[in-house]
Amino acid sequence: MSTLAIVGTQWGDEGKGKIVDILSEGADYIVRYQGGNNAGHTVVVNGVKYVLHLLPSGILHDGKKCVLGNGMVIDLEGLWNEVEFIKRVGKSPEGRLFVSERAHVIFPYHKALDAASEKLKGDGSIGTTLKGIGPAYRDKAGRVGIRIADLKDEESFKEKLRWNIREKELTLKHVYNYPVSFNFDEIYSHTMRIYEKVADFVCDTVSLLNRAIDAQERVLFEGAQATLLDIDVGTYPFVTSSNSSALGIPAGAGVSPKKVEKVYGIAKAYTTRVGGGPFPTELKDNTGELLRARGHEYGSTTGRPRRCGWLDLFAVKFSAQVNQLDGLVITKLDVLDAFDQIKVCVGYELNGQLIDRFPSTARELEQVKPVYETLPGWKQKTTNVKSFNELPEEAKNFIKFVEDYLGIPVPIISTGPQRDETVIRERIW
Repeated sequence: MSTLAIVGTQWGDEGKGKIVDILSEGADYIVRYQGGNNAGHTVVVNGVKYVLHLLPSGILHDGKKCVLGNGMVIDLEGLWNEVEFIKRVGKSPEGRLFVSERAHVIFPYHKALDAASEKLKGDGSIGTTLKGIGPAYRDKAGRVGIRIADLKDEESFKEKLRWNIREKELTLKHVYNYPVSFNFDEIYSHTMRIYEKVADFVCDTVSLLNRAIDAQERVLFEGAQATLLDIDVGTYPFVTSSNSSALGIPAGAGVSPKKVEKVYGIAKAYTTRVGGGPFPTELKDNTGELLRARGHEYGSTTGRPRRCGWLDLFAVKFSAQVNQLDGLVITKLDVLDAFDQIKVCVGYELNGQLIDRFPSTARELEQVKPVYETLPGWKQKTTNVKSFNELPEEAKNFIKFVEDYLGIPVPIISTGPQRDETVIRERIW
């Protein structure tokens, strides 16, 4: 196997960063294919915490090549800040970071539009990170976006930037009642200063990746956000603005779907969600608070407290179907160490009837009632466990329950934030 994808199966924050970090040891390339710096991947190595927003977590491994694909929207200043951070911690990106010239650029007017839109929605706001991600994708779909490749042509870039600034000022003033003036010269000169700093990393990543795959090099695709936040199959409209499931890989990396050989999902042993949107298993009580406290559930990008609830296997099963998962990695098993009993959602009731499909509208999902199976807890510390056989019997039964319900194996179990706090039952590569 030369290509492998890792995707979230819930509403994000499943611990993908750590798992990608582990799997990066066996990869030649690690690829982000969608989203922007609205993502937050946290990796803990030897007690040191690293938080990345744009760069794949594989950048922490010397010699590994990391790619920001054409499906991303990139804040160039945010990118440069991460490059500088990586250099400071002794992980030079020189010769191993590749940024797609086809990726779109985030500008100050995108962030202003993000803020204005959220303000106008009031209580109905989605809860975006206000990083300008959605408006940048809106420009991309509207064919007025500016790509990194456009910065090479001074006159063309100036023309596109002037038009965008004018259009955004009118939109902000007359649609959102959010008047803002943008200084063309400042935005242009600042963009070009930052671009010159990252220009050596910019290339045709589509050709790069296809050549690598054809040469049987190992390519690991790293999903940001998660399947239930996918713009097409997620819990719309409370979603991100890109295809954050495996469905986004071909378009976002420029490779044929035939070249993605295996897809593994990531799920916490419970469920969390940041921002607005329906959440059937959410616990607004002491149990939810305990999950948040034990799991340190605060957003890597925003710092916002995450909403917490029991594991929703009915939702994960939908993600498994969409991604055609070959297996599931369970993270944060240790968070459940404190519970006498553990509930797992295995179905939904809607209007008093069991349903056999995951709801396609937020309104329906708000109305469902979770159907639970209750499993015995183990009340033992699992953090230092390195072997599946050493886990408490009840913890092993919890994992088996997940496997039986989904019909796929659980080859890796994370029992803590550190790299070595991991039970590997089967090698994925």
